[in-house]
Amino acid sequence: MAQLGSAPSKGLCSIPERTKLHIAMGIFQLGYAGNHVILRAALNMGISKLVFPVYRNIIALLLLAPFAYFLEKKDRPAMTISFLIQFFLLGFIGIASNQGFYLLGLDNTSPTFASATENAVPAVTFILATLLRLEQVHLNRKDGIAKVLGTLISFVGASIITLYKGPSIYRPNSSSPNQSKLFFLFGDANSKNWTLGCVSCFGHCLCWSIWIVLQAIFLKKYPAPFTVYSFTCFFGILQLFGIAAYIETDPQTWQVHSGGELFSLLYAGLVVSGIGFAIQIWVIQRGGPVFVSGYLPLQTMLVALMASITLGEEFYLGGIIGAVLIIAGLYLVVLGKSEESKLVIRKAVSSLVSENSQTNSRGKSSFLQPLLPSSSE
Repeated sequence: MAQLGSAPSKGLCSIPERTKLHIAMGIFQLGYAGNHVILRAALNMGISKLVFPVYRNIIALLLLAPFAYFLEKKDRPAMTISFLIQFFLLGFIGIASNQGFYLLGLDNTSPTFASATENAVPAVTFILATLLRLEQVHLNRKDGIAKVLGTLISFVGASIITLYKGPSIYRPNSSSPNQSKLFFLFGDANSKNWTLGCVSCFGHCLCWSIWIVLQAIFLKKYPAPFTVYSFTCFFGILQLFGIAAYIETDPQTWQVHSGGELFSLLYAGLVVSGIGFAIQIWVIQRGGPVFVSGYLPLQTMLVALMASITLGEEFYLGGIIGAVLIIAGLYLVVLGKSEESKLVIRKAVSSLVSENSQTNSRGKSSFLQPLLPSSSE
């Protein structure tokens, strides 16, 4: 009776946990969407693409290291050479390569395009997680079909936002001189190398997908997410600093010249690299890599909204259609994960009931055995 009574309370506890994961990823995507616009402003101000990520990750490390040290004392396994090598690899893929490709791609394209290309991350993550058996895909079940369709629909929606405009639905007042200044500040990279930007954006997506999957694998062996990200950040800083120190020899490039540059550094370091990626690694540990990457299409819609407000860009029919598809696809992915979790719980309960029944039957047999006549008699 005690076991049957404890099952409902466990199920009720799982509902708030799942809700927390959704809220956390919504906050992460909102903060990261603003990062596209703010970083483009910093690049147009002339800040170095190599120096910026060094400062950004130093700020993030200073924020997260105290949490890692004090909150995860009991959870941290003993440090080994193997762990250090894996931290170094996570830093190279997730920090140095990921952010380097992103800044190079953003500088040569636009915030909307850089955001839209990131919608390849869920598909790549889904494929990698499936190949490494971190994600179960059952195409003969509703949950498997929902996850696959949701990923494809979200990708199509984000592509429509980028490639198809259609008639204008909303036209903000663009006559203000402040908006002209903002447009000059954020720009659209007409004078840049668009091909290099596209290749860099997709390189960023590949690194991000690999990083998400590697974190999911590593956290099973090292269940201390703040410590994992702090060490990842530390090794990423060393790698980026070595490259930047070799290339950027002018001391002027290492100075912060304006309040705008300082704000962009603080935003990227505290909100995105600090709080944002701490949220990401926390959710990966609880919801899995596909759950995290499935929220990325939401970012494209948020960037489009921010671009409309900040730059005075018009809202087009293609944007509305794409937004609806993104939300529908995200809903299908979430629905698929939810149905999969319910199925796992049902199987666990069924297995528990089966084990209990077998135990009871064996106990009953042994109790009655002395009362039964022996065959030899």
